[in-house]
Amino acid sequence: MKFKDYYEILGVPRDASEDDIKKAYRKLARKYHPDVSKETAAEARFKEIGEAYATLKDPEKRAAYDQLGRHGSGEEFRPPPEWSTRFGDAGSPFDEMDLADLFAGLSGRSRGRTRGQNVPLRGQDYEVNVAITLEDAYRGTEVTLDLTTTEVDEHGALRRVPRTVKARIPPGPTDGQVLRLPGQGGRGAHGGPNGDVYLNITLQPHRLYRVNGRDLTLELPLAPWEAALGATVRVPTLAGAVDLKVRPGTEAGARLRLGGRGLPAPQGASGDLYAVVAIVMPKTVTEAERKLYEELAKVSGFNPRRHFDEEIARG
Repeated sequence: MKFKDYYEILGVPRDASEDDIKKAYRKLARKYHPDVSKETAAEARFKEIGEAYATLKDPEKRAAYDQLGRHGSGEEFRPPPEWSTRFGDAGSPFDEMDLADLFAGLSGRSRGRTRGQNVPLRGQDYEVNVAITLEDAYRGTEVTLDLTTTEVDEHGALRRVPRTVKARIPPGPTDGQVLRLPGQGGRGAHGGPNGDVYLNITLQPHRLYRVNGRDLTLELPLAPWEAALGATVRVPTLAGAVDLKVRPGTEAGARLRLGGRGLPAPQGASGDLYAVVAIVMPKTVTEAERKLYEELAKVSGFNPRRHFDEEIARG
């Protein structure tokens, strides 16, 4: 079989901590997720990253992988003779497998197990990155996952089985949240339980809103006279448009809070929506508007650069 350097794939050193491995995986998985990535060969890279993480996140599999030694990526190799004795073989000749099959076959095994023992084996766990819209996160949604799970047949040999899993995502997941689907992973063997599927939730970028946990932020453009005189403006939210009162004299950068208009929470209070004020000048003005601006300039005593004048006077 051909060797794959899982540490190199994730971009971590061989002595990386479990937390470092998880962080590296999540960063790369988001970058190369086929639904959102524009990178070349993103799907193949995404699968390779998932395969590496599936082995290195599991202490027993990682120990078994480290025992294989160091080889160049793509180099043909065979596990050393003592490897099968220590970690248990996968039920198939090594030359009929790839590295992913080899380590999938270790799931739930006890060290030193030999072929033929009907020891209950837990099915393989799987992690799937799911990118959803902000609207789906607000309402909840259902996703269909097309998986290829690894199972052990009655002869102890590994086989890959395509599976379709429908998963209900409740309202309010946050970016980076992990949802568990118990029993939806690989099938257990010899009476062992099925594995689980873990959904790594990613929220897709939105044209209006920025997300911070369950809170949302959007830019609120105001005309100069709206900021000066005050106004009531219509503001979009994920639950529908609402009226927002802007007080007279509102400055650029002010954060106006709409409580409970962020992402819902399964338990506790929902997030908030913050409208950040931006003063927007018209790109063109009519002759009548220009005259009004000129009149305002004559009668107004407002000086936005008064602190400049004070500094200049000191010097």
